[in-house]
Amino acid sequence: MANPLPAEPPIEAATPFSARKREILATTDKMAPERARWIKRNRFYYDDHYRYMRFLVPEKARVLDLGCGIGDLLTKLAPQRAVGIEISPRMAEEARSNNPDAEIIEGDAEDVALLASLDGPFDVIILSDTIGFLEDIESTLAALHPLCTPDTRIIVSYYARLWQPILRIAEAFGGKQQQAPVNWLSTNDIASLLSLADFQVIKREWRQLLPKRWFGLGTLINRTLGTLPLLRRLSLRNYVVARPLRQATAPAEALSATVLIPCRNERGNIEPAIQRMPRFAPDQEILFVEGNSQDGTYEEIERVIEAYPDWKIRALKQDGRGKGDAVRKGFANAKGDVLMILDADLTVAPETMPKFYNALVSGKGEFINGTRLIYPMEKEAMRPLNFLANRGFSLIFSWLLNQRISDTLCGTKVLRKRHYDQIAANRNYFGEFDPFGDFDLIFGAVKLNLKLVEIPIRYQARGYGETQISRFADGWLLVRMVVFAWRKLKSF
Repeated sequence: MANPLPAEPPIEAATPFSARKREILATTDKMAPERARWIKRNRFYYDDHYRYMRFLVPEKARVLDLGCGIGDLLTKLAPQRAVGIEISPRMAEEARSNNPDAEIIEGDAEDVALLASLDGPFDVIILSDTIGFLEDIESTLAALHPLCTPDTRIIVSYYARLWQPILRIAEAFGGKQQQAPVNWLSTNDIASLLSLADFQVIKREWRQLLPKRWFGLGTLINRTLGTLPLLRRLSLRNYVVARPLRQATAPAEALSATVLIPCRNERGNIEPAIQRMPRFAPDQEILFVEGNSQDGTYEEIERVIEAYPDWKIRALKQDGRGKGDAVRKGFANAKGDVLMILDADLTVAPETMPKFYNALVSGKGEFINGTRLIYPMEKEAMRPLNFLANRGFSLIFSWLLNQRISDTLCGTKVLRKRHYDQIAANRNYFGEFDPFGDFDLIFGAVKLNLKLVEIPIRYQARGYGETQISRFADGWLLVRMVVFAWRKLKSF
């Protein structure tokens, strides 16, 4: 007699909603028919929110919106794939009507089984105000890991805790739509919960010091006073961006590497760069991009290629001018999985390159920047005025970038080629504005929400040739970079 088929496992009943969640469901269902009207009534507030979310979320991304409401945020993004989860049947119905191409799922964003059933992974997972309604925030965040890749970004946007009394008064007098009781969390609370769930916070931002237009006064205040380091903490909305640590700290991959060396009038440093370069990647190439030198640098590169056949060395001639142009040409032609810059003056020792490579492939960071301002440097390595200016600019750029950066102009920068390709593909946001090459990469990495990590190096005096930095001309360019960054990263 044939063995009987194994019994099917019993279907588990859905976990009953708590009293609080039933209240949230009832209130949200009641809100649904009027939601679009409330958004229109507060257009200034929502337009700013949508604008900043478009800055954080790249186009053609795979987006999951937990607690998507009527899908208003999904309509403002340009995703390749849009999935929304909404607990309210009436809200979900509105969301489907607003987003015919989106996958709108009626369900509880805290339902682990529902999350596990989704067809991931996603590039961006959004919790826009949703975190205030969750009953177990840490567990819900932890359940998102199977939907993540190492490049996935979690974006949590929420109301500032100090605005709670004002919002309650607005609700009481009809200035804000009624809602169920919410969790009131500071950005520190949100960051702590993300950390407990094995996500690493990359940056925070505060926006909307004044959430009303008020005849243009709101726009003026938000784009000026609202961006300042202390005042911005008083803003209504805050944003926290994080990355998954479980995938980021997986065992290091064996990635190939390209060390790009832009060079102009650096003949005496070409051979030492090869002689001092460690072998740290399984497949490692050295790519020189030569910038119309007058001292025979290109001829020296050709000689060194012949003299060191055991090294994979290539040379390109620069078409334009400036280090930025050289970096763009070099990275466009690089063959390695990891892209690294080493300045040809060798003021950053080639022997330090393995540190940068290891920090990247081990997942400690996604954009690795050298800093010359931690360790004592050799005499004459940097002029005192330049040192003081670099210190000042580091504070300004840390505020602008929402990530600490102590040295923007250290030449050594490292990132994965796939991330650089994304920066290049989205370069239209900033444009080709940067003669140095440093800011193009830094601003692009910030736009991609890459985790920036700095490695201190011992800055050395130049052994051959003369510096190609003009103290006052380049200082003026740095001032222009500050204004440019403020406009593109803060005042919009």
